[in-house]
Amino acid sequence: MTNIIVLGAGMVGSAMALDLSKNHSVTLADLSIQRLEHLKAKHPSINILQLDVCDRTNLQSTLKNFDLVICAVPGFLGFETIKSVIEAGKNVVDISFFSENALDLDALAKTKGITAIVDCGVAPGMHNIILGYYNERMKLTDFETLVGGLPKIKKWPFNYKAPFSPIDVIEEYTRPARYVENGNIIIRDALTDCELVEFDKVGTLESFNSDGLRTLLFTMPHIKNMKEKTLRYPGHVEYVRVLKDSGFFSEKKIMVSSSEISPLDFTSKILFNEWKLGENEEELTVMRVTLKGENKNGETEEMVYNLYDEYCHETQTSSMARTTGYTATAVANMFLEGLFTEKGVFPPELIGKHEICFEYILNYLKERNVNYFKTQTIQFA
Repeated sequence: MTNIIVLGAGMVGSAMALDLSKNHSVTLADLSIQRLEHLKAKHPSINILQLDVCDRTNLQSTLKNFDLVICAVPGFLGFETIKSVIEAGKNVVDISFFSENALDLDALAKTKGITAIVDCGVAPGMHNIILGYYNERMKLTDFETLVGGLPKIKKWPFNYKAPFSPIDVIEEYTRPARYVENGNIIIRDALTDCELVEFDKVGTLESFNSDGLRTLLFTMPHIKNMKEKTLRYPGHVEYVRVLKDSGFFSEKKIMVSSSEISPLDFTSKILFNEWKLGENEEELTVMRVTLKGENKNGETEEMVYNLYDEYCHETQTSSMARTTGYTATAVANMFLEGLFTEKGVFPPELIGKHEICFEYILNYLKERNVNYFKTQTIQFA
């Protein structure tokens, strides 16, 4: 039986540990012993371990006992944690979505002879896998992803709940958004270019620029138009921009009475309660991936993949944990079954290019009732 450690016992990390425990021996590690004991009380089969990933020496010593590492730490810890894991000579699947370029660790991973598969969530993640698959079979010209996780019950003013740390959400709202237009990389502020878009089962949502292309900017430079936009209920962007433009996301410390505090720390503390997703609170994930290009017959073809997923009552698992976490556990099982053996750092698009990997991941998700529905249109000359 494979011995796996999951770093990070948040909502997604816990869901991954439970899914992997069906076929493997799993240890869930986190700095918070309370969080670990809460999960252990409900799922005694999961081993728990209090661990500080910032203690590199202890982390690398701990990893010696495991065959595979799953990294689900907050984004600001992700790059250094992955680097430590690679230095320890351990294969790893990651969903921490850190801001640094994971490909910078490729040479180290090759030297260590290990495989690191990064950005294995829903987006980034599945949209990369879909793009990688069709990039091998078509001359793609256009790629767009619209994606968001939303509460089923709206609560004024933000109409939003986060299944992960608010600091990671704020990072998404402050990090400049990069997209590709006519072959050129365009950089714009996040929260810009708002558009209203209609979705079945949800209705009208607003989309805005976010920095979700990540590695695709470097691995798919031949695609002339690429964009990723985040989805929220209408009105959300305006309230967030008020906070952003008023300085509430600033990291520069200010004096409050006799104490120094950064507005970002203060705002994160407030929004933690405002955005905290309840353990059994119903929410949903919606995504639309659109690809366009020339097929092997010289015809212009468009593929659209739609995802709509809800909180699962049977397993008491959030939709974002299911769509994000099960993509990562699919990749982990795919790797453990020997379907991908290359060494180095690999974003999902370099996994999806292989048909056997693409089909394995889609089937794995389908078994867990996470379904991507495809439509295609051919424009005859």
